[in-house]
Order: sequence, then C-alpha cells, then structure tokens
Amino acid sequence: MPKIKKLLFVVCLIPAIWLTFALFTDQLGANPVEAVTRQTGLWALRFLWLTLLITPLRWMTGWNDLIKFRRLLGLYVFFYAVLHMLLYLGLDQSFAVGEIINDIIKRPFITIGFFSFIALIPLAITSNNAMVKRLGGRRWKKLHRLTYVIAIASSIHFYMLVKLDKTEPLIYIALLVILLAPRVYGYAKSIALKR
Repeated sequence: MPKIKKLLFVVCLIPAIWLTFALFTDQLGANPVEAVTRQTGLWALRFLWLTLLITPLRWMTGWNDLIKFRRLLGLYVFFYAVLHMLLYLGLDQSFAVGEIINDIIKRPFITIGFFSFIALIPLAITSNNAMVKRLGGRRWKKLHRLTYVIAIASSIHFYMLVKLDKTEPLIYIALLVILLAPRVYGYAKSIALKR
C-alpha cells in the first residue's frame, strides 16, 4: 500500500509538471495565462471528483483500503486550487488588491470560485490525523461535508466561466450528480428507517 501511495503521489504531480513545461515552452496557445489558469482549475475539479468517487467505489467493490487514498487526492484538490488561485491573483490581477476585490464583487463566477477556495482551506488544515483527534470524529465528518458544497459551487463556477459551448461543464455537473446520488439515496434511506 505505501508503494501505491507513493506512485499515486507522483502521478498526481504530472499535470502540474506538464503545465509548467507547456507554459515555458509556449505550448498553451495565444493566451497562455488564461490556459494555465483554466487547466489548474480543471485539475482541481478532476481531483475533487476522484475524491468523491472513493466512497461509491468502496461500497461497490468492498475494497475498504481505497479510503487510504482519499486524503492524498483531497490534498491534491487543494494543491491545484492554490495554483489556480495564485495564477489568477498573480498573473491575471498582478496582486492588485483593489482590482481583485472589485472582480470578486462584480463577477458572480469569481465570487463563487473565491468562496469555493476559501471553503477548501479548513478542509486542508484538518486533513491530518492530529486534527481528526482534536476535533473528534463526528465534528470532523460534519466539517468535511463542506466537500459537497464546494463540489456544487465549483461546478457552478465552471459553468458560468464558460461563455459559448457549455458541453464540458455540463459533463462535470452530470458526473457530480452521479457521484452524489448514492449519498443522497443513503441519507434518505437512513431518515426513512428512523421514522
């Protein structure tokens, strides 16, 4: 299992390595800043979907060791979200605080994206075993349900960002519905059994 985790760690870094190489070798088209910013956002979304996939896969396969990969994937969500945010703040906005605040207020998709990023921070901070013990299992689980809110908000952010062909964001939304459906069903079933 440790070997698989190490391999997964390296594999998850490949998109960042490729994007860095592509940026510095002029392979990202006419607007490389927009391309690399969008791609890091997409990779954050992909890793978030992979994180959400762990639980249904575990239910379907009975392979409980899959849960050991969820934290690593979750931290990669944060890693790519940080890159996405830094590229937006630095390359797009030149760290001009006034412009950034104005952008967050005036452009709803930026507002939603900013909210999603801020909501990721407590999840990343509390992703270690020490914080699970400190918060207690129940409180930790409650906090980490923010993942679902972040996933929905990120989908909306992506949908609003795309101006013309909405096919790709709609695919991500459809995948999210599929990923959340078993959880909603399980939750509804547990409520029904309590009555």
